[in-house]
Amino acid sequence: MQSLRPAFVVLLLWCCLPGGRANRVYIHPFHLFAADNVSCETLQTQTAKPLQTLPLAPLDMAVLTPEPRDPSQQDTQKQNVTQRTAVLAELLNSLGLRVYQALSGKQRGANTLLSPVNTYGSLVTFYLGTSKKTASSFQLLLGLSSGTDRDDCVSLVDGHKVLKTLHSINSPVGDGHKDEMTTQVWLFSHPHVRLSADVVEGTRDFSDSSFIRGVDFSQPELVNTFVEKTSDGKVKDAFKDVDVNSNLLFVTFFNFQGNWKTTFQPEKTSLQEFYVDETTTVMAPLMTHTGLYHYFNDKVRRCTVVKLSLSKRSYMLVVVPHEGAKLHDIEAKLRTDVMSSWCHSLQEGLLELALPKFSMSSVNDLRELLSNVDAELEAKLLGSQAEFSRLGNTDQFTIDKAITKVSFEMSEEGATSRDKAEEATGTPLKISVNRPFLFSVVEGESNAILMLGKITNPTL
Repeated sequence: MQSLRPAFVVLLLWCCLPGGRANRVYIHPFHLFAADNVSCETLQTQTAKPLQTLPLAPLDMAVLTPEPRDPSQQDTQKQNVTQRTAVLAELLNSLGLRVYQALSGKQRGANTLLSPVNTYGSLVTFYLGTSKKTASSFQLLLGLSSGTDRDDCVSLVDGHKVLKTLHSINSPVGDGHKDEMTTQVWLFSHPHVRLSADVVEGTRDFSDSSFIRGVDFSQPELVNTFVEKTSDGKVKDAFKDVDVNSNLLFVTFFNFQGNWKTTFQPEKTSLQEFYVDETTTVMAPLMTHTGLYHYFNDKVRRCTVVKLSLSKRSYMLVVVPHEGAKLHDIEAKLRTDVMSSWCHSLQEGLLELALPKFSMSSVNDLRELLSNVDAELEAKLLGSQAEFSRLGNTDQFTIDKAITKVSFEMSEEGATSRDKAEEATGTPLKISVNRPFLFSVVEGESNAILMLGKITNPTL
């Protein structure tokens, strides 16, 4: 069970939070998300609460509307979540870094992209359908274990509280200039199956739109066509090699379309050499802007960190290795406390920043992501040892495919073309991001990592 424990026991507010929030009274995460009238429930006994199930609407290409949402539930989602967001952000950041490091290690020379917030939400959605034994394993990984349970019992959290809080993080709203973030979820099972009402509700809690359908798995092309149409063509060929005896197929899509707060200077965008490795260079378009940025030169870890403002509620951290330093070495030591130290060390200065144009997407199998971290982890949560007794009315329910797609795109344009740099004097420090680099997109209210990735070749 040791492999299930979160990478970090101590919770850290890892970025530059206002002083009032940084000094808040510590509350254990379990108590913020605990189910009502919580008690330690024995793993072997089934809960007395009957399983409420719902029939599946048949997949019909003429009906492309998502699951209906209860307006009163949407209002509830916006209430009483502020206290929980910072704590949940810490948990998903720690797990996201752990999963990202394992994924990046498998993709040493490739561009890599992961959404910690989307990965966390997918796992919590599955948690709603687990037996108590498997739920205990999920809570350990998610950092939501009470820490006081005996080996033979578990105190359960309310997964809906977690998902509603998560939705308040990954769907930020604000006046004026903002980024576009959307989360979609698709869930497919056999037409005769009745799914847990908890799981159906969970997909609505987690997403901006969800689609739950019954389908004959002997025709997987219908599933792929439906997903493509309902995603406006952004998710294609979601499932491959579908077994006709599958129980459940799941796919989620997190799409981030960002805008810089301040416009890069198009006339200064030019093709420049990008050093993929010691022997390989490519010509890539690098955008340039001279202005005031917050940055930090980390001489210990041999990298430079630059903060770039996006909307009012999000920002990007770009981590550029010093010449001769390896990005992999920086990634291997990446922790929430490291990111916290970077943020607290940022100082404002005049920079001439050159940054490659890039947009990217990735598709990952959630079971493979867990296997990258630890094979035993995957077996306990989604594989051979996982029990989903509360997922539906089918005995020995299995999650056969769990696919996550993440798409990231930044415009060269911004909300404004002027900033304080026009009033600044002095010679700017030149920073050219012309070698493999790490980046993260962060929601500014909670400091939750929305996107985490590396660019080894911006032309791919």
